[in-house]
Amino acid sequence: MAVIDENTVSAKGQLKPTEFVSFEGIEKDGLRIMFVGNSITRHGVLERIGWFWDWGMAASAKEKDYVHQVISKVRETQPESVFCICQVADWERKYVEGNYDFSVFESARNFNADIIVMRLIENCPKVEDGNFEPFIKAYGELISYLNPENKAKILITTGFWKHTCDDGIREYARREDLDLVELGDLGELDEMKAIGLFEHHGVSIHPGDLGMQHIADRIYDGIQKWL
Repeated sequence: MAVIDENTVSAKGQLKPTEFVSFEGIEKDGLRIMFVGNSITRHGVLERIGWFWDWGMAASAKEKDYVHQVISKVRETQPESVFCICQVADWERKYVEGNYDFSVFESARNFNADIIVMRLIENCPKVEDGNFEPFIKAYGELISYLNPENKAKILITTGFWKHTCDDGIREYARREDLDLVELGDLGELDEMKAIGLFEHHGVSIHPGDLGMQHIADRIYDGIQKWL
C-alpha cells in the first residue's frame, strides 16, 4: 500500500467555506506571500478524529507548522511582510467535476500576492492512466485565479506523500518554467510524521514537527531569492 493510501483524514469539512482564506499581519504593508494548501497547511478542529487545533496537521503548535515556520524566517529580513493562507482541500476533491466555484477564494485573489507557494495534491483523485492533462489544466486555472495579474512569483511542490499527480505537477512546472520543490521523500520516513502522537492513524501520518521543519526549510530555500 502506498503511504498516501493510509491518509484517512477526509478532504471534506476541514474548514468551513467562510474560513478557506485567512491572513497573518494584514495590517502591515510589505511583501505579500500566499500559501495554498490542504490539511498540512491548515486544518480546523475536528474532535472526532482527535484533532483539537486550527493549524497545519499534525504540528504540535501553531508556530511549528510549516506555514508559520516560513513566516518566522521571512520576517527576520522582511518584518512588514503580509501572509495569506488559502486552504483548497475542497478544490482538490472537486476539481474533476469541472466548473469549480472559485469565488470562495475571492479574498485570496484580492490579496494580490507577490509570491505564491502551491503546496497541495494529496486529496486529488489519483490518475492511473498517465493522462495528466485534465489535472494540469485545472491546476493552472487555480493558479491563474489566485494570480489574476500574473505578477506573483510561483513556487510549487510535490506531495508530502507521493501521489500519481506529482508527475502532472512536474510537467506543469516544466511547461511554465516554474521552480519546483520535491517533498515526497519526506513522507516515506516515519521520523517525519507524528506517529505515536495521535490515535487516529490518518492524523498520525501527517508531518510532525520535524517533517514540518523540513518542508519549511525547503520552501524557504525556494523563495529566499525573491525576498
